[in-house]
Amino acid sequence: MRPPLRIAILECDTPVESVDKRYNGYYGLFTQLFRECAKSLGLDPETGLDITRWDVVHAQEYPKLEDIDAIVQTGSKHDSFENDPWILKLVEYTKKALEDHRVKVLGICFGHQIIGRALGVKVGRGNAGWELAVCDMDLTDQGKKLFGKDKLRIHQMHRDIVFNCPTNVIPLGSSPNCAVQGMFLPGKFITVQGHPEYNGFIVSEIVNKRARAGIFPKEQSDDALARVDLAHDGFDILVVFLRFLLGEVE
Repeated sequence: MRPPLRIAILECDTPVESVDKRYNGYYGLFTQLFRECAKSLGLDPETGLDITRWDVVHAQEYPKLEDIDAIVQTGSKHDSFENDPWILKLVEYTKKALEDHRVKVLGICFGHQIIGRALGVKVGRGNAGWELAVCDMDLTDQGKKLFGKDKLRIHQMHRDIVFNCPTNVIPLGSSPNCAVQGMFLPGKFITVQGHPEYNGFIVSEIVNKRARAGIFPKEQSDDALARVDLAHDGFDILVVFLRFLLGEVE
């Protein structure tokens, strides 16, 4: 019997209150989804996964790399290019994790950008502005091979981007608003700019809150809300992520 896969969820933010209450943070959301993915792969979600929670923003606590097998870096409302102490600490930890010969890393949105920053490429505001709700992600040949699809549909919630794919890293896809929608280094990491863990409820709550705050003008929020419940490939993407962590995808 194989030992449980030890996944550390690095929470880079607290979701909006209604989402936080329903799912118990990003930790709760990813735990629920990875357990569902495990079931779909015939893996016992209770004995096959050991998922731990790490607050890297406030507590700034991290697991020892020798105590885990994989890291998930979540999305965040914060800017990946800022030099807040907790962000700098996260970048340094990410560098160590990427240098480790054994630990695998998944980067989601902000986490995708932090990995890009740790690898020395520019991250920052994209010129195209916000990309919201369910959008198409055009896949590269390697992206098609990895995900088993010609194109992905994935929830988006960003205006910051990774400007270039790092040297020796495989680009997975692009969109009109974002040239680097995902990155892949076999045996080491997978990232996506979108949010495979999001659903219509989560995105609706975020869009409505930001619209009330004046961040999204009405036309933009209405357009996003019209697309929040479109079919998307989030679960299938997370299944590929879990298979990668289990060593079934190279």
